[in-house]
Amino acid sequence: MVKAIRIQKPGTADQMKLEEVVLGAPKAGEVLVRHTAIGVNFIDIYHRSGAYPLTMPHGIGMEAVGVVEAIGKGVSDFKIGERVGHTGGPPGSYAEKCLYKADRLIKLPKSVPDKIAATLMLKGMTARYLLRQTYKVQKGDFVLVHAAAGGMGLLLCQWAKALGAKVIGTTSSPAKMALAKKNGCAFPINYTKEDFVKKVMLITKGKGVQVVYDGVGKDTFLKSMECLDTRGHLVCFGAASGQPAPFALAALGPKSLFVTRPSLFNYVLTRADLVANAKEVFKAYETGMFKVQKPKEYKLAQAAQAHKDLAGRKTTGPSILIP
Repeated sequence: MVKAIRIQKPGTADQMKLEEVVLGAPKAGEVLVRHTAIGVNFIDIYHRSGAYPLTMPHGIGMEAVGVVEAIGKGVSDFKIGERVGHTGGPPGSYAEKCLYKADRLIKLPKSVPDKIAATLMLKGMTARYLLRQTYKVQKGDFVLVHAAAGGMGLLLCQWAKALGAKVIGTTSSPAKMALAKKNGCAFPINYTKEDFVKKVMLITKGKGVQVVYDGVGKDTFLKSMECLDTRGHLVCFGAASGQPAPFALAALGPKSLFVTRPSLFNYVLTRADLVANAKEVFKAYETGMFKVQKPKEYKLAQAAQAHKDLAGRKTTGPSILIP
């Protein structure tokens, strides 16, 4: 028996309960991983609330790191005691242990501590595909990052700066502005005090930015479009405030804009893509292209509080659960 967070029906954070579940031995192609740290992300809130439907009852959580405890038949790439990480689902990482397909596991380098690695499996790999694939950031680009002081935002700001971009970021307080500026955001904007569209246009001398990375959704979508330069890219990788309302396709025409709703899982469909993404993330961390703010830690049983704090914008940087 292992302890795991389960949800019986979609709803508030208090729907999550710590229960005992039976895992059994790993089947062919599977590995049993004992978790040491578990990442907390907005996608977990989407699953818990029902925004991204799951068949109930269900586990929750999309990234974690730990140690291999048992290996199923046919697994040759991993050994007992090896440090590994995983992301991509199915949801269920909020648990002391989990069974996972070996071909979706990533070996962790010694240079990356568990508590840091637990924040990079999903957020780090997402930052990589957003910056290097969905829109390939170039030196001199203006980049707008929403929620610039959050776990995802801090990674995007730092990495984009390292690539030579001029980073603009929206935040909700002076303290978050200062944090964003310390982490690569040259032009932090307090959106509660200023019209970020007007400020972006002032900063870019009326041209707009080449790309907007928007994980907020409904509250920022249309204004994000206004911030774009001709042939600019609006990359909507999340919807913390809810899904954007439908809009007329013709709205893209005046500046020939691109709008996309990407997902990490479509960028790591093959084993080769998964490994390549992870290697670049770890290399970027090792070479100092970005640093990871010390994660806010919660016990596994405090998962509901972690969700409340994340949704209530009470956190900066990443959050993790410790089994």
